[in-house]
Parts: sequence; C-alpha cells; structure tokens
Amino acid sequence: MPSEASQTNSYSDLSLFRNWISSLGLIVAAGSLFSFFLLLVMDAMAAHSNPYVGILTYMVAPAFLVSGVVLFFVGAWWRRRQIFKATGVAPPLRIDFSVPKSRKAFLVLLTGGLLFLLLSAVGSYHTYHFTESVQFCGKACHTVMKPELVTYLHGPHARVSCAECHIGKGAGWFVKSKLSGTYQVYATAFNKYPRPIPTPIKNLRPAQETCEQCHWPEKFTGNLERTYDYFLSDETNTPFTVRMLMKVGGGDPTHGPVGGIHYHMNVANKIEYLASDEARQKIPWVRVTNPQGVVTEYRSPRFTNQVNEADVRRMDCIDCHNRPAHRYKTPNRAVNLAMSLGKIDSLLPSVKSNAVYALTITYTNETEALQGIATYMTQAYPNDPRIKSVISEVQTIYQRNFFPEMNAKWSDYPENIGHMEWPGCFRCHDGLHKTADGRKTIEANDCNSCHTIMAQGSGEDLLQLTPQGQPFKHPGDEVDGACNDCHTGAL
Repeated sequence: MPSEASQTNSYSDLSLFRNWISSLGLIVAAGSLFSFFLLLVMDAMAAHSNPYVGILTYMVAPAFLVSGVVLFFVGAWWRRRQIFKATGVAPPLRIDFSVPKSRKAFLVLLTGGLLFLLLSAVGSYHTYHFTESVQFCGKACHTVMKPELVTYLHGPHARVSCAECHIGKGAGWFVKSKLSGTYQVYATAFNKYPRPIPTPIKNLRPAQETCEQCHWPEKFTGNLERTYDYFLSDETNTPFTVRMLMKVGGGDPTHGPVGGIHYHMNVANKIEYLASDEARQKIPWVRVTNPQGVVTEYRSPRFTNQVNEADVRRMDCIDCHNRPAHRYKTPNRAVNLAMSLGKIDSLLPSVKSNAVYALTITYTNETEALQGIATYMTQAYPNDPRIKSVISEVQTIYQRNFFPEMNAKWSDYPENIGHMEWPGCFRCHDGLHKTADGRKTIEANDCNSCHTIMAQGSGEDLLQLTPQGQPFKHPGDEVDGACNDCHTGAL
C-alpha cells in the first residue's frame, strides 16, 4: 500500500486545475479578455460613442472575466475535495521553485494577475465615467428615457452632463444615485416603470450643491428686457407682442438692493413651504425668515392642519426653475415661436389654430402622429405649396415635445416659471395666504411686482414705450381670474 507521502506526491499542483469546472472558467476568462480588448478597440475607433458598446466593454466583459477566474479556482477546490474523499489525503497547494514547471506556472499566474489588476483598474475608471455619461443616462433605455434625452438635447443645458445636475460632485451622491438606480434597472427590465415618469424627483440633490456651482447666487441681475411674440387663434393669425422689463433683482444686499424675483433666493432670506400634492402645485403654508431672524407664517384659507416639519421644504432654484433641462414646450408656445421665426407661414388662414389642433390630437405612437399631422394639415390646405414646409415644422415640434409611447407631453409636467399655463408664481402669490392675525398677506397677483409692461400689441403700438409701465390689455374681451384658468397650452 503506497504511503501518504507517495499518494500526495502523485498529484501535482497543476493537476488540481485539470477538471471541467476550471477548464470552463479558463475558457470564460480568456474569451472575456479577448472580447474586452476587441470592444475597447471598437469603442476607440468608432466615430460616435455607442452606449451598448460601452456597457459591454466596461461592465459585461469585466464581469465575465471575474466569473471565469472564480470558476477556475472553484474547480481546483472541488477537485481537491474529490481527491480527499477518495484517498483521505488533501493535496497541498504549494509552489516548488526548484521545479522549472512550477516556476513557469508561477510567472504565468503573476503576469496574468498583474494584467488582470491593470484591466480592472482601467475598467473601473471607465465604468465610473461611463455611467455618468449622457449616452448611458439617455440611450441605454431607449423608450424610457427618450423624452428626457430629446428635451435635454434641445434645452438650455444641453452642454451640461446629466450627472452634473442629478448627482453633482463627490462619491457620496454618486453611490446614492447608483443605489436608487438599481430599482430603476429592475423596473426597466420587467416593465414596471410608470408612464410618464413622475416628477418632481424627491431625492434630487439640493440646488445649492448643483445649480449654484455655475449660477452665481449672489449676483445682482437687475431688470432684463424680454419680448414675447404671440399669434391669436383667429383666421388672420393676428400678431400680439408684449415687451416688458423682468424685475429679476437679487437676494444679496452686498451686491444690490434685495428685491424682484430673486428675492426668493436663499442668500438673505429663508423661505420654506408645505405642498399638499405630489406635484407641488398646491402650497397652503409658507414660512419666511428674514435676515434679522424674524419668522412670519402664512396660511391659505381653511388650512388649519398641524405642520409636520419633516414635510417642510426649503425653497431653492428648482421650485421655480423646475424644468431647467427637460422642457416640454406647449403646442401654443411652440407654434408661436415657429411662426415668429418664419418657419410657419403666418399668412396661411387659421394656421395657428390648425397647427395647434394637429399637435393635440391623441396618437398611439410617433409614426401614427407624423402621418396624422401630414394628413390633417394637407386636408386643411389642399393644393397649397406652402403647406409642405409647415407640415415638416409641425412634425418636428411633435417629435421634440410629444412622446406617446411614454404618455409624456407638456400637460404632464407643470412649469413654474411665470404663470400663463400653470399657477407658477400664483401658488403662493394669490392674495389669499395670510398671517394668523390677518395683518400680512403675501403680495397678490400684481403685474408690476415682477415685471413692467413697456409696450404691447402690434405695429405702431410697439413703438410707444411707457417706462412707468402699462396695464395689461388682454387681446379681445377683458377677463378676470388667473391666466392658467383659460390658457392650458393648447387651444
């Protein structure tokens, strides 16, 4: 009967790896390593970045490489257990440098290990940056993120990466975003995501740590002139223009008088509020703390609830500029802009109302929408050569602002800048929010509080500037109430 030593020596260290599990691991590791280099070269030589190539290169291939290495050693462990069960002796894993074969194996293993560590470091670095890229955020999930990507690419922050606003700097928020993204991956894979994607995002990083890194909060802006071109929905598409001074002002007393729209900035004043709905469109309670520390609370009528401090939100940039990167233009505004730029011929009778109506018809998908717009506009203006360019522009407006597969359009995303289609400013400035004693009221909807109308109308009327301001003259019949009572963004 052979001795224990002779039994042990009958098994070389390399023989432990001669099993089907280790062989499979070696094949997987070698294949993934080859795939990594191939995809790396393809990604480097491609004219345009492809999110799927990036995912395969920096996430999938390294994952298979690690899996293969693990299988390689699991196979050796399994083989060792088999030998122990058969002989009662467990062959030790040792390296004898006096044996040329062992030295060679050790050098191969050391070189492969160093190469693997290098690739892991490079892959981790690229994975970190790739998962923060616009391509990964917007293109990895075509249907889900298409509305956000398209509106972002045509928005005012198209040169700012998604991560700059949604994550910001620092590892802490990066980890938080990836943890929250885990459920999003699951929801996408199993079709559990809502349509449209709801807003506002509850776990968004505070604006002081994102927006204000580029937009200087202490800057005093003063008054800015703005011109708004409109066309009425009548047969002649009557133009109506408003020229006004926007009283942007500032919130830092060291750079200019505190006042205007940016009075709300968290520089000299602290403004907090409580919203009674998920969309933050109903605000029944407001608390203002001035620079001297004086606190004033305002409540809307019939709001007698106890305020839970955990539900109180401190006002920041996003509460007014709530669509800074993903703006869905209303059909009315989009068509107005196209007409003012000459992309839609305003001489076509009722083209404003027809274009807006064509946009607001319910379609099930984009292909049906483009065809429907072309059919409707062609029937409205048969044999008119001008309609071809109009159809193209209306279709472009639809593609940039309507996403039927995700049920996403302007009416699903309130925009709080101004007060035309949504309550906006009037969520608080409605004249109804008062202190408990009734002595103080949040300023009501006084047009001159935030802007001064210098001229309005068309033709010669726009040349008659009034520095002290003009009362707003509603085109057509005079009306009472808030703008958004009638103006919905459609007809």
